[in-house]
Amino acid sequence: MPTSVLWAVDLFGRVYTLSTAGQYWELVKNTLEFKRVSATTQCCWGIACDNQVYLYVCASDVPIRRREEAYENQRWNPMGGFCEKLLPSDRWAWSDVSGLQHRPLDGVALPSPHWEWESDWYVDENFGGEPTEKGGWTYAMDFPATYTRDKKWNSCVRRRKWIRYRRYKSRDTWAKIPSNDDPKNLPDPFNDLSVGGWEITEEPAGRLSVWAVSLQGKVWYREDVSHPNPEGSSWSLVDTPGEAVQISCGPHDLLWVTLWEGQALVREGINRNNPKGSFWSIVEPPGSENGIMHISVGVSVVWAVTKDRKVWFRRGVNSHNPCGTSWIEMVGEMMMVNVGLNDQVWGIGCENRTMYFRQGVTPSELSGKTWKAIVAGREWDRSHSGSSSSLLSAGCFFGSEVRGSAESAPRDTCATSEAERLGPEQPLPEESLDNCKSPEGSPALGPGASRIAEGSVENACPAEGREEATQASSPSERPGLASTPAELPWTNIDLKEPKRAPGPSAAGFSETTGLPSLGLFPLGLEEPYEAEDHPMWTWMSGGGCAVEAGSALKWFTVQSGLSPSVQTQSLSITPAQTAAWRKQIFQQLTERTKRELENFRHYEQAVEQSVWVKTGALQWWCDWKPHKWVDVRVALEQFTGHDGARDSILFIYYVVHEEKKYLHVFLNEVTVLVPVLNEAKHSFALYTPERTRQRWPVRLAAATEQDMNDWLALLSLSCCESRKVHGRPSPQAIWSITCKGDIFVSEPSPDLEACEHPLPCDHMFWRQMGGHLRVVEANSRGVVWGIGYDHTAWVYTGGYGGGCFQGLASSTSNIYPQSDVKSVYIYENQRWNPITGYSSRGLPTDRYMWSDVTGLQECTKAGTKPPSLQWTWVSDWYVDFSIPGGTDQDGWQYASDFPASYHGYKTMKDFVRRRCWARKCKLVTSGPWLEVAPIALGDVSIIPESPNAEEEHRQSVALWAVSDKGDVLCRLGVSELNPAGSSWLHVGTDQPFASVSIGACYQVWAVARDGSAFYRGSVSPSQPAGDCWYHIPPPPKQRLVQVSVGQTSVYALDENGNLWYRGGITPSYPQGSSWDHVSNNVRRVSVGPLDQVWVIANKVQGSHSLSRGTVCHRTGLQPQEPTGQGWDYGIGGGWDHISVRANATRAIQSASREQEAEGPACC
Repeated sequence: MPTSVLWAVDLFGRVYTLSTAGQYWELVKNTLEFKRVSATTQCCWGIACDNQVYLYVCASDVPIRRREEAYENQRWNPMGGFCEKLLPSDRWAWSDVSGLQHRPLDGVALPSPHWEWESDWYVDENFGGEPTEKGGWTYAMDFPATYTRDKKWNSCVRRRKWIRYRRYKSRDTWAKIPSNDDPKNLPDPFNDLSVGGWEITEEPAGRLSVWAVSLQGKVWYREDVSHPNPEGSSWSLVDTPGEAVQISCGPHDLLWVTLWEGQALVREGINRNNPKGSFWSIVEPPGSENGIMHISVGVSVVWAVTKDRKVWFRRGVNSHNPCGTSWIEMVGEMMMVNVGLNDQVWGIGCENRTMYFRQGVTPSELSGKTWKAIVAGREWDRSHSGSSSSLLSAGCFFGSEVRGSAESAPRDTCATSEAERLGPEQPLPEESLDNCKSPEGSPALGPGASRIAEGSVENACPAEGREEATQASSPSERPGLASTPAELPWTNIDLKEPKRAPGPSAAGFSETTGLPSLGLFPLGLEEPYEAEDHPMWTWMSGGGCAVEAGSALKWFTVQSGLSPSVQTQSLSITPAQTAAWRKQIFQQLTERTKRELENFRHYEQAVEQSVWVKTGALQWWCDWKPHKWVDVRVALEQFTGHDGARDSILFIYYVVHEEKKYLHVFLNEVTVLVPVLNEAKHSFALYTPERTRQRWPVRLAAATEQDMNDWLALLSLSCCESRKVHGRPSPQAIWSITCKGDIFVSEPSPDLEACEHPLPCDHMFWRQMGGHLRVVEANSRGVVWGIGYDHTAWVYTGGYGGGCFQGLASSTSNIYPQSDVKSVYIYENQRWNPITGYSSRGLPTDRYMWSDVTGLQECTKAGTKPPSLQWTWVSDWYVDFSIPGGTDQDGWQYASDFPASYHGYKTMKDFVRRRCWARKCKLVTSGPWLEVAPIALGDVSIIPESPNAEEEHRQSVALWAVSDKGDVLCRLGVSELNPAGSSWLHVGTDQPFASVSIGACYQVWAVARDGSAFYRGSVSPSQPAGDCWYHIPPPPKQRLVQVSVGQTSVYALDENGNLWYRGGITPSYPQGSSWDHVSNNVRRVSVGPLDQVWVIANKVQGSHSLSRGTVCHRTGLQPQEPTGQGWDYGIGGGWDHISVRANATRAIQSASREQEAEGPACC
């Protein structure tokens, strides 16, 4: 989970942040005093005590850049040729793209002092991915018309585009929002502000909705706020039926406003095309006596605080019913509440202004379970060591009580100011928390009562457990509380909380666990602490704080430092000492065994050992027609040979026409075990060289996911033992990824790249690594990076296993949790008819009205499932507006017929239309990967190590990447000891990029989203970012999508699956001169440090079946023939990605030459 922060304002107007990975409040440096803040993951808006609005944009390695454009227009006349003298009906000589707005270069100014120019104006000489003639002019017959880069005889007008970039410079500081509005229409000073709306649209622009309430009770909306334009443009007034006092905007389409009369307003009609909504609806407060004082909304929840400080939860809130159905009273009294990401809730207590976090909030239980106090200290508390109170702390360690095993769980809070002032170097042991005294001198909660109360609150025990806990805690054990009955029956949550006697405010209190039938019970409350011991909060914002359900936070434990005198009093044996002791005994036993067996080594083994390791019932996809799943019995027999080597045989017993038969597979012949993407079954495939050539693996299916994982782990471990492959992959391993996201590695043989006797690809052994990725890239120094389907970057930690591979099949360290999110797409198709217009009634020959992108398979909302049983839905269906070709405001694309070229506007000839629906699903697993936050990536490339690289250049590893927004980045500080690197260096571009690759000699090539190629000049270890881009035209009538660079070779792939080789590259002219076609039918290409070429072929025909996504190796590569001669087919199908950029193993020369197959027609 990436690190995010919680924002808060204390009683003195100081702004603090608390990280989800930290345990201290950090002061946001500023000279202003604030009264309101509203945060997102990338920025925070605030209202200072001068009632002015300020913006705090968090620093990032990727700058915020905005491109300004201006067009120079000219018309041809017979006297002087092209000139700026235009006709009276023409557009301006300097205009915007439409020609309607006058836009001279000297008239384009910075919108505020928080921006700066990156460079001067320059001409854009790129037109549709191809370079224009010198000067950047494009020609047309008239204004406006279709422009071309070639001048024709009837070209009467021309234009060229001028570009200039501005950069936002006010980051990690509070920047005052400028007021560019008409002075007569300036808004009144603001009293409240809320930011949200970033999930209204799926566009990558990062649009935000900023709402504010003025002192006069008016509601204002900030126009044009987005990631490229964080300040927005102007304020617009939104009429309300009453005077507003407070406002809250959720991440999606929820917007609630609190009125002075105590009612709430709900804004309806908010959507992608109308972010300000259409009309207001009124929601009455929970009671007539006390109106609503404060409101906070999330994705599908609404929390409120009434004027009597009671907390309420709104039932039945969703996008279709933003008003909800009814109010539910929660336990506790709060000054305010705030809903953050994932609908997590925070609150500020009304008596001591302590901040609370709502524990137990999940998608199935949005109301949560209990309030828990956040006791994190401020950053200056770190300097307060515990030396002055070491004797007091020591007295807390050694008590006279006899503690049971049930009391060994660590406590969450401590009430003493002395314990809170201890430093963070050592955690305070649990014993020190049991004997602490309260500030008033009253005895603390007894250990038994305290633990029972905490267990009943936080662990959500059943009703019986709660009642027992209630009976066990007497009133004398709970200071400040009224005596409670020994047994309290379950009641509805709409009933109020039992009255409490006046006393110090509690640091923790709980409620019931479910909405349908909820109850109340007396609870043990954490001890309070004085105002001097913790900050007093007035406001907080969790809009940028992502807390996953069940995640461990360090906010609830008082961190204390221990003096050396206290630490020396511990007499227990440390785990490190125990581990060393066990290791010493193990070494002694091993040496003893060797000595005893030394005299018997000349004896032969009397009986061959044979063990039935595992038997079970599976299903097998039979080899004969009609192909179907049949029930089989499987048995794995493992035996040990005379030389001590283990080998295994897998037997599959089945029945055909009442005749019992069996199929056997030697596991030392198995080349890969791969899980199969299947919506209904837990299945996996088993490949051998023969079955790889047939494109027909042995497919088996288990009844449960756990059963399949057990078989996969056992068979994979047996295969590795047969081939003596153990531990982490070698630095020169070949990495690949299947369409399911599973990661595989293969140890390359020296004969793999031999010219005379190459090892066939179908003999390569692949083993699975834990984790889930979409892209992987490696080099021969062990640096491996990956990118998930959600564009999260991951770095390899050096372990192996994870996921379903546990025990002996996995390393004991360097395995971490990993998650991935991807979208599933279906299409809604309609045809026009003269009676009803567009409808879901098509022709008999039409595609399904709900289908996949091809239209050949029916896919409905109700019938579409996640890609496999390991995925779970995490969102509802929504319209995808980002598909190629554009859409109208409702997401429709139009065409003349199915299938055809779709566009985002309707014409007279369009008789069909389609709309793309998407739904997100999530997978949770584990593997040897650590997340590299916070920038999402689309592509990554690591320099392949040249075999003769200089030693001084091998200290750092060059790594380039492209972000999901198209920014080009260079990673600094990457090395073998620090594969994650230290920071990103942004490399400026004129347009968004899609792919990047760096060669062994620091030659950097990239592909832009318009399909053109670029070469980065002057890249070196001393100048890691280079100096400038050189535009390389793509092959004629083709759009490139990927590029890969080796030692000297450059290969590119276009959108039609054609593989191209860049010819004419020399040291003096590294851009090359021409594109040479190599092959078609290619999905992905990877060029290694030896200029070896491996691809993922789209289709390969075997003797039994056709496979899609097959690993192929280019053969016959010679210096005189750099494009090779043919293809050698490897494992497949179902593969999506391969990286051979770590394999720098030189081939061993052989006298014999293997007969090479001719290149296929389709690849």
